Amino acid sequence: MSAYARPVLRILDARTGEPVPAAPARRGLTRVQAHARRLDPTALRVLLTADLLVRALELGGTPVWTILTSPRDHPELRTAATRLAIRPFEDARDLASGLGESQAVHVAERGSESALGEGPVVRVEAVTADPVRPAPLPALLSDPSALRLALLAVARDRPVRLDPAVLEDAARRLARWRRAVAGWARRPSRPVPGEVRERLRAAWEDDLDLPAVLGVLGDVESAAGLPDGARFETFVYADRLLALDLARDVGGPV
Repeated sequence: MSAYARPVLRILDARTGEPVPAAPARRGLTRVQAHARRLDPTALRVLLTADLLVRALELGGTPVWTILTSPRDHPELRTAATRLAIRPFEDARDLASGLGESQAVHVAERGSESALGEGPVVRVEAVTADPVRPAPLPALLSDPSALRLALLAVARDRPVRLDPAVLEDAARRLARWRRAVAGWARRPSRPVPGEVRERLRAAWEDDLDLPAVLGVLGDVESAAGLPDGARFETFVYADRLLALDLARDVGGPV
């Protein structure tokens, strides 16, 4: 498939249950508006989903304006989002500036659809706590990259439980991938294989299917005969969306 034939990012609109383009046909400015009900892990998942949508749109060449709407000003939520590698949002009060965007996309927790403005809605399911040892938000953020990976590994339309085992598994996978990327970086560079690039794009352009993106990386990690330089470039390319800092250990001891 050529770059010109590549389908645009499509999202499932929670209002209608139908897939719709996340960007206008003419690639005009898109407003991504995240709606946080309260200061909790589910609100953080909403912001993470909005961040991923913004990154995917920008990778496709769409200019994006990001807005955060919340009943209260939550500086703690913004601080937690920054630690999770979520880029800053403007305040909803800035909507009055009127940038003339072509489309608005709302990202919100289930049950919020009726209170939102015009435009498709990306629904995010709840984050549930460990019933035995529920962890407060600061504790969950003790390893922000592992938390981000744990959230990416579950489709946003499914509830996700964050317990110690889930976070430890994410931390182990992240450490393994960072070690591998650092090792592959020592080999001659090779381009991302065309088939792999198309699989990655097809995954995230299909309703932001991040578990499928992670699955492609798992296949690349274990594929026989693939040059290490191509593995390196693939992981760095995908990390433009994932923002897991996969190349963090490049140049250090392997």
